[in-house]
Amino acid sequence: MQGRVLAIAGSDSGGGAGIQADVKTITALGAYAATAITALTVQDTRAVYAVHRLPPSFIKAEIERALADPGADAVKIGMLGDAETAAAVATALRPVAGIPLVIDPVLLASSGAKLLAEDALDILRAELFPLATLITPNIPETARLSGLAVCDQASMERAARALRSGGGMGAVLVKGGHLSGETVVDVLACAGGITRFEAPRLPGPPRHGTGCTLAAAIAAGLAQGLALLAAIQLARAYVRAAIATAPAIGAGAGPLNHAVTLDPGRIPPLGE
Repeated sequence: MQGRVLAIAGSDSGGGAGIQADVKTITALGAYAATAITALTVQDTRAVYAVHRLPPSFIKAEIERALADPGADAVKIGMLGDAETAAAVATALRPVAGIPLVIDPVLLASSGAKLLAEDALDILRAELFPLATLITPNIPETARLSGLAVCDQASMERAARALRSGGGMGAVLVKGGHLSGETVVDVLACAGGITRFEAPRLPGPPRHGTGCTLAAAIAAGLAQGLALLAAIQLARAYVRAAIATAPAIGAGAGPLNHAVTLDPGRIPPLGE
């Protein structure tokens, strides 16, 4: 097992997203997962019914202990919930600012439930984005974070550039799955410019936890020493395989197949 990832996120009682998806993903990709849970949720494949937030001081202690032992080679952040939690996470991570950090800015659940309070956005932007190697917003999150309309590839690129230049993070990966069309395009804005990732849209019903899974997979790749572009390519291949082989579980947006094994021949050539 190579690479240690600290996943900071909420717990999904349905098992398809959040900490559960993070641990499954990181383990499937051969890395070691430690966790700091920010909230407990009551949810299934259809909706989020209740959220119980943990004390910020407890979350901070979780993070500090995990960073001290077993340690971390990368950190992934998912659901934060409120400003106090976001501030506690920022305080705990600031002393290890050199560790690769992937932030999935979870603003809404797949079901539409609001998972980040408005006042927490200011903390996210001011204190956590500047520490991030990469943030991975979807289309609605990109629009809310950038204040720009995002409706096609050109506007995805504009918003990605705007977020990166204004947010202080290393790179922004805008996920295009919410747009219509037979081809799904993700857009990466980084120091080297814009990179586009295109793939045919996979058939089947909506799936739960894809954003959590992608961010955790990227963090696993970074923890194992991959460059950012290579980690993204590996993570995208894993998520697509997990969607393509997803089980028929639940009455709503079901989970992915996190136990899927990647066929090396199906992974795009990795970047430097």
